[in-house]
Amino acid sequence: MDVYLLVKWVHVLSSTILFGFGAGTAWYFWNAHLSRDPATIARVGRMVVKADWIFTGSSGVVQPASGIALAYLGGWPLTAPWLLVTYALYALAFLCWAPVVWLQIKAQRLAQSAAETGRPLGPDYARIMRLWFLLGWPAFLGLAGVFWLMVAKPALW
Repeated sequence: MDVYLLVKWVHVLSSTILFGFGAGTAWYFWNAHLSRDPATIARVGRMVVKADWIFTGSSGVVQPASGIALAYLGGWPLTAPWLLVTYALYALAFLCWAPVVWLQIKAQRLAQSAAETGRPLGPDYARIMRLWFLLGWPAFLGLAGVFWLMVAKPALW
């Protein structure tokens, strides 16, 4: 068995799950938000939070572990410039993703409360969703950059 190819497969699969679920859950939560229906937002929000913890979170742990293993097995120094930029972009994505999950939980709970009481969504909800939206972009673009670096492995300096 070729250990390098096995680790590479795990790395590619987990990156697909990380990026795919991240983009997918953001898409569904944003569209639930656009409905302005608290019951829809609460229901979709529960699923999004669960999916983020199960799939995005677990693949987010597998990525650096399998990436470091790949670099070692492939003979790349862990200080290669393209890897250093990858670490920075991955850290940026994580630093945005962690509060995004917390914001999703808050937004889901506010929507649930509004649905149960028949009240409209308030300014707290709107503020949370603005921040959620703003934090999502650096995470998305950071991971897109990581994908490019993984494929291109450019000589940066």
